[in-house]
Amino acid sequence: MALPPKIWLSSPHMGGQEQAYVADAFATNWIAPLGPHVDGFEHDLCSFTGAGYAAALTSGTAALHLALVLSGVQAGHEVLCQSFTFSASANPIAYLGAHPVFIDSEPDTWNMSPAALRQAIQERREAGADLKAVVLVHLYGMPAKVGEIKAICQQESLVLIEDAAEALGSTYKGRPCGTFGQFGVLSFNGNKIITTSGGGALLSDNEVAIQKARFLATQARDPAPHYQHSHIGYNYRLSNVLAGIGRGQMEVLPLRVEQRRSVFAFYADRFKDIAGVSFQYEGADSFSNRWLSCLLIDPALTGGITREHIRLHLDKQNIESRPLWKPMHMQPIFAQAPFVGDGTAERLFANGLCLPSGSNLSDEDLERVATAVEEAFTLIPAAI
Repeated sequence: MALPPKIWLSSPHMGGQEQAYVADAFATNWIAPLGPHVDGFEHDLCSFTGAGYAAALTSGTAALHLALVLSGVQAGHEVLCQSFTFSASANPIAYLGAHPVFIDSEPDTWNMSPAALRQAIQERREAGADLKAVVLVHLYGMPAKVGEIKAICQQESLVLIEDAAEALGSTYKGRPCGTFGQFGVLSFNGNKIITTSGGGALLSDNEVAIQKARFLATQARDPAPHYQHSHIGYNYRLSNVLAGIGRGQMEVLPLRVEQRRSVFAFYADRFKDIAGVSFQYEGADSFSNRWLSCLLIDPALTGGITREHIRLHLDKQNIESRPLWKPMHMQPIFAQAPFVGDGTAERLFANGLCLPSGSNLSDEDLERVATAVEEAFTLIPAAI
C-alpha cells in the first residue's frame, strides 16, 4: 500500500515576492556576495528587531563564530554555553580553541538555568578558569529567562551572546529576542521560520563591532589595491541573491509567526486532556514564535507510552517528528567538557518530541498528525 504524502517537520514556505527580488539580482547582475539586497536585508532585520546594526552572513553558525571572535574569545578561554541546544551553539567555541562549560536547563522554558549558571561561574573561577562569554539559546523560539541571565553577565563582566537562531519574532517583555546581549545571532536555514535557503545574521547595537564583523566576513581584506591581509578572515558574507529571498521572506514574517502559533494552539487544545502530555511553558513576560511545537510525554502517566513510541508510530504514517535536542554534555565530542546542572536537560531529551510545525501545514495535515498521535496512545507499547 502506498504511503500518504510526507508531512515534514518544518519545511520552507515562500511568500510570493522572493522571486521578484531574485529576478532583480539577476537583471542587475548583482550575483556575487554583497549588493543592494544585502544592504536592504540588513535594514529590514534592524527595522523588525530594533537592533542598531546587522551583518548578513552565510549561516547562524558563522554569526556565532564572529560573535565569539569579537568578544575576545581565544584558545584556552572558557565559554559558558547552554547544554540543551543544537551543536551549532557550541561548535564555534571549539573552532577558536576555547573550551565550553555546559549549563543545564530550567524546567519552565527549557532554556539555561540562571541558578546553574551562577554555580558554574563560581566553580570555574575557583578552578582558575578564564571565563569570557555566555551563549544563551532561546530554544524552539521560547524566550529564555534573559533578564536574569543578563544581570548575571553584567555582574560577572561576561559578554552575553544570544543564540536566537530559532527565535526570530519572539519577544521578552515586549523586546525582540537577540537584542538583549552584546550580540544576537539569527539563522535562516531552510527549516527556520523564514529562510534564505542558507544564511544567518549577527545583530548588535555596537556599530564598530558590526563593521569589524563585515570586514572579517569578507576575508579581512585590507584597503589596498592588491590583496593584503593583516588579520585572519572568513568567507562568511551572504550573497545578494540569497539576501533577495530574505527580503521577500521578511515581508511575511509576522504572518509566519501567527501561523506557527496557530499550529501550536491546535495541538495544545487537541491534546489537553491526554494524561502525561505537557508543553513548553510560555510565561507572562514571554511571546514565543513557536518555531516548533514540542510535547513532553511522561510514561508514568501514559500507561508506558513513550516519546519514542509516538515518533515511530508517526513515522509509519509518513509523518516526520523528532526528539528534542540531545544535550551537548551527552554528545561524544564534548564528553570531557564540564557540565553544571541537575539533569533537567537529560529528562527533557528523554521525554520530548517535536511535532510537524510548518506554517504551510494544511488543516488536513494537522488533522492527520493529531489523529496519528491519538492513535499512538491507544496502542499497547509492544504493538507500536
